[in-house]
Amino acid sequence: MILIMYYVYLLQSLKNGNLYIGCASDLKKRILEHNQNQSYHTKKYAPWRIIYFEGYISKNDAYNREKKLKLHKQGLRRLKERLLNTL
Repeated sequence: MILIMYYVYLLQSLKNGNLYIGCASDLKKRILEHNQNQSYHTKKYAPWRIIYFEGYISKNDAYNREKKLKLHKQGLRRLKERLLNTL
């Protein structure tokens, strides 16, 4: 049985410090796509570095977490507090 993991990740632009939240099943491939300007929403802020990720077995759980971080500012604020020394 092959276990597929889904990841919610937080990237930081090395160009201007902007943050980007995303979700993917192949985290390394997705970050490479961001840094090769293959993503419409992130290409103008490349290059990116990953600063945080969470792994989920359930695709729905991962996408729900991504949505909460994007839509509810308190979730992102708390994540930023946890990453105070990284940001």
